[in-house]
Amino acid sequence: MKGYIHSLESFGAVDGPGIRFVVFMQGCPLRCAYCHNPDTWETGKGTEMGTDELIKQYMKNESFYSKGGITVTGGEPLLQIDFITELFKKAKDIGIHTCIDTSGITFNPKDTGKFDELFKYVDLVLLDIKHINGEKHKKIAGADNKNILAFAKYLEKKNIPVWIRHVVVKGLTDKKEDLYALGRFVGGLKNVRAIEVLPYHSMGESKYETLGIPYPLKGTKLLSEEEYQNARKYITEGYKDEHKISRL
Repeated sequence: MKGYIHSLESFGAVDGPGIRFVVFMQGCPLRCAYCHNPDTWETGKGTEMGTDELIKQYMKNESFYSKGGITVTGGEPLLQIDFITELFKKAKDIGIHTCIDTSGITFNPKDTGKFDELFKYVDLVLLDIKHINGEKHKKIAGADNKNILAFAKYLEKKNIPVWIRHVVVKGLTDKKEDLYALGRFVGGLKNVRAIEVLPYHSMGESKYETLGIPYPLKGTKLLSEEEYQNARKYITEGYKDEHKISRL
C-alpha cells in the first residue's frame, strides 16, 4: 500500500516518548489559524511511499529508537487511515512502539470499523484539542469539535493512552473560562497520561509567504511567561476540580 508522505524526520524528540522516527503525512481538512505546516494541507500530493519502505527507513537507525518508536503526524494522518493501519501492524509485528499525532477530526462515532482496526496497533495518541468551545473551534479551525471530543471519549473506551496537546494563542485560545473548561473535560478522561500546553509561535509565517497565503495571525503577540503559566494554571484547576467531583 502507498501513502502520500510530506516529509520524514529521523530523530524527532518532541513527538512522543524517546527519540522517534516521524512520518509527516500529506493532507489535512482543517485550516487552523496557527498552523505552522500549511504545505501539508493539500491532499493527493507529496511523495508516494510504501509501508515496507518506511519500516526500512526506521531500521537504518534502529539503535537510536530503543526508548522511542514511530510517530505518524501531518497534516492529518487519519485521512490515510488504511495506510497507517498497515504501517502500524507491521511495526507492532517487530516490536516497534507506535504513536499517532492527530486532531481526531475525521472520526465518525457512527462508523468506527476502520478506527477499531487501527487501534489494535496504536500504543499512544497525541490528541490536539484546538478549542473546547465548538463555535470558537469552528472559527479558528474551520470545523466544530463535536467529533473530536467524541474521539477522545472513544479512545478512553478503548483504553488507549493519550497525551493531550493544546496551543495557547493570545486573544484566541487563552480565555480563562475556556482553559478551565478544557481542564474539566480532560479531567473526566481516565486514559490521559499527560497534558502539553504549548505557547503559540510564529515560525510558520515564512511558509505562508512562500506559498502566497495570507497569514491569519499576522501581528499576534506571543504570550509572556506569566500569561503562559496562567494558562497552565487554569487548565490544571479545571482538571483537579473535575477529579474532586468524580470522587463525590
